[in-house]
Amino acid sequence: MYLAEVKGNVVATTKDQKLVGTKLLIVQPMDPTFTPYGNPLIAVDTVGAGFRDRVIIATGGSARTIFAEGTPVDAAIVAIIDTVELY
Repeated sequence: MYLAEVKGNVVATTKDQKLVGTKLLIVQPMDPTFTPYGNPLIAVDTVGAGFRDRVIIATGGSARTIFAEGTPVDAAIVAIIDTVELY
C-alpha cells in the first residue's frame, strides 16, 4: 500500500462494463512526509475521496480483490488519511 494525494478525476463515458459506476481519480504517490515521488496514476475510488484528499492506495492483486473477478483494476483507493505520525 502507498500514500498518495488526489490530484484530479478522469471522466470516461466509454469503459469496460465492469468499471461502469466507478469513480476514477488521478493520484500522486507520496512518501510519509507527503513529498511527491514517481508518476501519477489512475485509481478506482472505493471510499468517496475528493480533490486534495490524502489517501492510501492498494495496487496489483490487492486492489483487484475488492472487485468482481476479471475487473481491470491495477490501483484502488482504500482509505482516506486523517493523520500520519512519524517517530
